[in-house]
Amino acid sequence: MNYTTQMDAARKGILTREMEITAKKEGMKPEELMELVAEGKAVIPANKHHACLEPNAIGSMLKTKINVNLGTSRDLNDMDLELEKVEDAVSMGAESIMDLSSFGDTRKFRKRLTSQCPAMIGTVPIYDAVVYYHKPLKEITSEEWIQIVEMHALDGVDFMTIHVGINKQTAHRFKEAKRLTNIVSRGGSIIFAWMEMTGNENPFYENFDRILEICREHDVTLSLGDACRPGCIEDATDISQIEELVTLGELTRRAWEKDVQVIIEGPGHMPLDQIAANMKIQQTICKGAPFYVLGPLVTDIAPGYDHITAAIGGAIAAAAGASFLCYVTPAEHLRLPDADDVKEGIISARIAAHAADLAKGIKGAKEWDHQMSDARKRLDWEAMFNLAIDPEKARRYRASSKPEKEDTCSMCGNFCAMKNMNRILDGEIVNIYDE
Repeated sequence: MNYTTQMDAARKGILTREMEITAKKEGMKPEELMELVAEGKAVIPANKHHACLEPNAIGSMLKTKINVNLGTSRDLNDMDLELEKVEDAVSMGAESIMDLSSFGDTRKFRKRLTSQCPAMIGTVPIYDAVVYYHKPLKEITSEEWIQIVEMHALDGVDFMTIHVGINKQTAHRFKEAKRLTNIVSRGGSIIFAWMEMTGNENPFYENFDRILEICREHDVTLSLGDACRPGCIEDATDISQIEELVTLGELTRRAWEKDVQVIIEGPGHMPLDQIAANMKIQQTICKGAPFYVLGPLVTDIAPGYDHITAAIGGAIAAAAGASFLCYVTPAEHLRLPDADDVKEGIISARIAAHAADLAKGIKGAKEWDHQMSDARKRLDWEAMFNLAIDPEKARRYRASSKPEKEDTCSMCGNFCAMKNMNRILDGEIVNIYDE
């Protein structure tokens, strides 16, 4: 190949296979997408070693994509079960899978993902280092942290969350600010603890040029992690979050100078009235790099329903410029999600993404709603099921309470406005009660 990364190819005017495929999915000219990739406003995570990848592009001018977090843990270490969840997630429309495994043979699981899964695969090397080296956190060396990054790149991972923004300066500011919930990012808390115990600089920040070399060689997209993302409404948009974001903006510029694609990770918990402003701040500081948000969750009081709090925040965030939504399941804050939780999280995130695409005027979004409305007007139940974001649930709900007459539902019956308006406009008599 005459290019290293998708960004390098775009800047050289080389139309890659991945650009052609993703442009077609977006309903846009390949040259338009190429320009966005060249500018860093869109990314196509596509590791050269991920042979079965069906690529997707991420950017605020494109269809909003969703990511699903999965992986093994000490309490639930069933690799086959997690792979079943992966397959289900892809079949339900997830464009991306993040492997957050924190126990067991993590490399085996990761390699199975990149050899079998067509979705984009993301990882967090910080988690894996703790598992892989089997030694106390303090004893992991700076070199060993970087070696894990290289291992993940070789294994075919398309994007990696690197918690590089929490350096000594941002850590000092965090300690001065005294948050209510401190650092809630797992990776952020791990690297902060390592820095505190060793007195050393964040190895990812100190060796950022080496990380860029690894990413450039294998075409790995950097997902610049937000170690200081707010973990509660009280901490939203505080000095720690903004200080880290400024650092991420500087690192984005350095990555682009090396033709490395970049995603910026964003807030977790945030009140409704701050979300849109946060999206604009990110776009300004990080020069339009795609923004990847966890939710955001718009209230702290809904354990068991956080897929809803996240969908509300995600719709607002994506409508205001976020490109990539990380799903949140009903199990958030409570336990590892099961298959039903995964489905609830995916559907909620897809609804949020589509709602945002409607607001942004993304090509094809309005047409889907138009087709559903037309099917409802015609009382075409089969068409409605096929157009539904979750056809299985729609069919099951109708079947669970069959109406007396097929052209109505059990809620309205002969009072159905759709049926009666169709009939009256066709010149028929509408009696309702004696029908």
